[in-house]
Amino acid sequence: MHTLSSANALHGADLYDHLQKELTSLLHGEQDAIANLANCSSLLYHTLQRVNWVGFYINRSGELVLGPFQGKPACIRIPLGRGVCGTAAQRRETIIVADVDAFPGHIACDAASRSEIVVPIVVDGELFGVLDVDSPVVGRFTEEDRTGLEQLVAIVVRETFLAQSAAAR
Repeated sequence: MHTLSSANALHGADLYDHLQKELTSLLHGEQDAIANLANCSSLLYHTLQRVNWVGFYINRSGELVLGPFQGKPACIRIPLGRGVCGTAAQRRETIIVADVDAFPGHIACDAASRSEIVVPIVVDGELFGVLDVDSPVVGRFTEEDRTGLEQLVAIVVRETFLAQSAAAR
């Protein structure tokens, strides 16, 4: 069993440094993608402040399908290029939306969500899916969140997918 250490007093880069250590420890030695995505979403949901949804959408035949998450029930399928998740996936770049009501084509799964950040997950040049984090606070996400979450996605890729490739060799 993994026990979360307290990160309540941490902010910014210190928080993300802490999360990198926690996530590496949590995922180390486990190569099942669903298990690792589930634990990652739980870690982020219970550690990040002012968030109301954290989860993953997985690329299945050119559309994003709901994967492990924490929060209220969510949209199940999102076409590539639609909404924040589909746009980030199609562009393969992180998107921060300060006010989701101002994002053309935003897909509202939870009316309480006011801002969002979506980080694509690319494995060996192929789109695996996205990490999606929502907040009930307008302007919640910063460039520091972008960097921190991109680093956490890199840990998921390294511990889950690259470890699988190394084990298969």
